[in-house]
Amino acid sequence: MRVVDVEIAGDGHALVVVASDGRRSVLGAALLWAECPSAQGRVRRARGQHRWPPDPLVISSVRVIGTYGVNIAFSDGHDRGIYPWSYLAALAERPQLEDFLND
Repeated sequence: MRVVDVEIAGDGHALVVVASDGRRSVLGAALLWAECPSAQGRVRRARGQHRWPPDPLVISSVRVIGTYGVNIAFSDGHDRGIYPWSYLAALAERPQLEDFLND
């Protein structure tokens, strides 16, 4: 999957990832917050210190960073993560927790 665009959806509760073939995948704000690729997020996950996102949490804004990816800002003020297109594609390809909860 090659990501070509993203759109904020559901009043900021999700991000729609658009692939070059037109496929659209929905990534929840909580998932994106928890999987933030910022240095702080990577260290926290490497140490096994998983945190629950604040509630309510929404995506405040998305800003394209050159041809590399996007910066996502959240309603709790966290805005340090730059999500490469390839990282968003990988998140979109893996099973989402919401899928299991809705079965």
